[in-house]
Amino acid sequence: MNPQQMLQQARKLQAQLAKVQEELGQESVTGTAAAGAVAVTLDGHGAVRSVKLDKATVDPQDIETLEDLIMLAIKDAQAKAQALSQSRLGPLTGGLGIPGF
Repeated sequence: MNPQQMLQQARKLQAQLAKVQEELGQESVTGTAAAGAVAVTLDGHGAVRSVKLDKATVDPQDIETLEDLIMLAIKDAQAKAQALSQSRLGPLTGGLGIPGF
């Protein structure tokens, strides 16, 4: 393969990666805790879009448990966002482990 062809392929891959990154920003994943009593929605990049709490989960006398449930829901959502990102970018990067992708 000549350098010109390599450059064209690199540009094509760059455009595909940019498109997938943009699409990930439009996607959303939801992580939950306590059987859905706490739900955190992230975009495909991992930015928080919303936090939903079941009113029965809010006990002013036990804020620590609510905080723990929120953290569990965030971790669940982050794992889902990472899996989504890997499923979309993996075929393009060929498992190269490119930072940020």
